[in-house]
Amino acid sequence: MRCASGIEARQVDELAINIDPIQAGGRLTGDAMKAVIAYGDGYSVCDNCRKPNRLDYINKPPIAEFHKDVAGWLNMDAVRTVPGARRGFQAVAHTFIRKGDPVLLTSLSHYTEFLAIEGAEGIACEIPADDHHIITPDAAAVKIEEVKKQSGRAPVLAFIDHVDYQYGNMHDVKGIAKVCHQYDIPVLYNGAYTVGIMPVNGKDLGVDFVIGSGHKSMASPAPSGILATTTEYAAEVFRTTAITGDVTHRKFGIKEPEMMGCTLMGVTLIGMMASFPHVKERVKHFDRELENNRIVVDGLLAVERTKILSEMPRKHTLTRADTIGSFDRVAETHKKRGFYFSSALEEKGVTGVIPGATKVWKFNTYGMTQKQARYLADTFGEIAQENGLTASK
Repeated sequence: MRCASGIEARQVDELAINIDPIQAGGRLTGDAMKAVIAYGDGYSVCDNCRKPNRLDYINKPPIAEFHKDVAGWLNMDAVRTVPGARRGFQAVAHTFIRKGDPVLLTSLSHYTEFLAIEGAEGIACEIPADDHHIITPDAAAVKIEEVKKQSGRAPVLAFIDHVDYQYGNMHDVKGIAKVCHQYDIPVLYNGAYTVGIMPVNGKDLGVDFVIGSGHKSMASPAPSGILATTTEYAAEVFRTTAITGDVTHRKFGIKEPEMMGCTLMGVTLIGMMASFPHVKERVKHFDRELENNRIVVDGLLAVERTKILSEMPRKHTLTRADTIGSFDRVAETHKKRGFYFSSALEEKGVTGVIPGATKVWKFNTYGMTQKQARYLADTFGEIAQENGLTASK
């Protein structure tokens, strides 16, 4: 099937159980699919844009109300939509970091956080993870003191992931934020894997900025995301333009430089809005998601010499597996080498594992039914037994 000349129709989630680690939380809802069709034109949301000509002031469709609703949902004071979490990182970094400033992040931080710091000419200072791949408040305190000793001042900003992308481990953001604030360091909460997946309360966590990814965790089209902050910092990161043309003497009203005026026009924003009621409801049932993840993890661990590298018991559905002692042993002699594993999964209706990966790989069970979770757990056991490995029931 093709949806246009030379473009095949994508039917991944319709035809298989998709455990791709970055796709699970971004699958569109039915309402978002319909909204995408209705608002697919580039500037479709601008039909009723009136003065002051800014995206978050538009009332039809109810974009202004959506911004207020998201802020309340996250227990923050102000929200803007952005083209992905990385643009939120960039906006905050550009506002608070100057050349040579030390900036705190972690040894598990996403590369886009590093790039945001680099773009602002800051210096990346990593809090090391412990032996269990966890970032602790004590480690944050030690790192801050180390930075102060080396540079003569505390970091100007801290990027802290609640759930990291490498292991899917959950870190004590509240405790780390408390440490940072003792040094007057504002804290950016990276919720790329939490906002839209599980409940997030920014003020309870004690953070100054909450960043979410629409296309990763809010059932939204890409690229989309949110940047939320408190009243204390809103005037800085959402400051309005002051520039004036030297020939025309033009001014540009209340456009915001860090947002480049307006951010999400058309399909990305409307898709996020259409999914929002479903997203608000689904975060209330994260316990179900963890139970389904436990079923799958138990199925993997039933295969001889298989390990889970993420913290146990699991607190998130993104999980890192080590199958060097199991599925990778088969790959050493299999005619397809490591590609046999993803092929065997696809033959059984499972997709999302990187082709050729049999050593260390990640998967995400978010959005599965219990029936699918049990099927997936059994599938790992079946593939193991079909290839001469032992798998207990």
